Amino acid sequence: MAVHRTYLFAPGNHPRRVEKAFQLAADAVILDLEDAVAVAEKEATRALVVDALKSPNRGGKAGYVRVNAWDTDFCFRDIPAVVGPWLTGIVLPKVEDPAQLIAADWMLSNLEREQGMTRGSVDLLPIIETGKGVANLNAIAGARTRVKRLSFGAGDYTKDMRMRWTLPEAEIDHARAEVVLASRNAGLEPPLDTVWIHIKDTEGLTRSAERVRDMGFQGKLCIHPDQIGPVNAVFTPTESEVAFAEKVVAAFDTAEKQGLASIQLDGYFIDYPIVDQARRTLDLWRAVQGG
Repeated sequence: MAVHRTYLFAPGNHPRRVEKAFQLAADAVILDLEDAVAVAEKEATRALVVDALKSPNRGGKAGYVRVNAWDTDFCFRDIPAVVGPWLTGIVLPKVEDPAQLIAADWMLSNLEREQGMTRGSVDLLPIIETGKGVANLNAIAGARTRVKRLSFGAGDYTKDMRMRWTLPEAEIDHARAEVVLASRNAGLEPPLDTVWIHIKDTEGLTRSAERVRDMGFQGKLCIHPDQIGPVNAVFTPTESEVAFAEKVVAAFDTAEKQGLASIQLDGYFIDYPIVDQARRTLDLWRAVQGG
């Protein structure tokens, strides 16, 4: 079981920052060809990100590339330029229609065949970040492509919707809830939440991460190395949570052998949904520990 708590963006045209990103504790690194790269440097940056993904300094960490949006002049050259056995996945921004994912999936399948790769080996991670994308979420999530999980981008979403992106973030809760619900409805993994742009506000970052964890997200996109530790901590079970989960599972297993399907434990009512949550907590903990 892989963990997807933190995905760290790094500008693809800054080799030192890219190399450093792979040494950090993020679960995955996204080398950016989109917003972090000036138009004049986009084409040259493709080769740089491939070199970085091939580098032994990567250390086996998951490496994604965020290509430019589907409706730009760059996307159709970005994807063939970066796909190969060195690539974990493509991050496709501003997805608004299932046809975009279907076409990207088709492109990736053909590129995988040309490279002698197993079909479906390159992950495809869409970012939902416009009003149209949110309105079409059920169709996007249910497109039956290689997509395993969605992500949400509040910066472009609030710009598109002419919202004010405030520190409490209440104005984007509806969109976040739609992303979680559509993901579940389509049988996808829990999604990844938007970046936190207030780099020095660690307390705000933690509150934001806790909020979306409780809404059903499994992780968060990050834009600064200092964000990795706080976000990883929020999406990692605490020692007390692990201890209680172990206690719940053990007590319920004993009760179930006696023909019981509900018990009380330390003042809590325990039945199958609670036990399933406890087992999920333990699965995540083991995955984080590398087991």
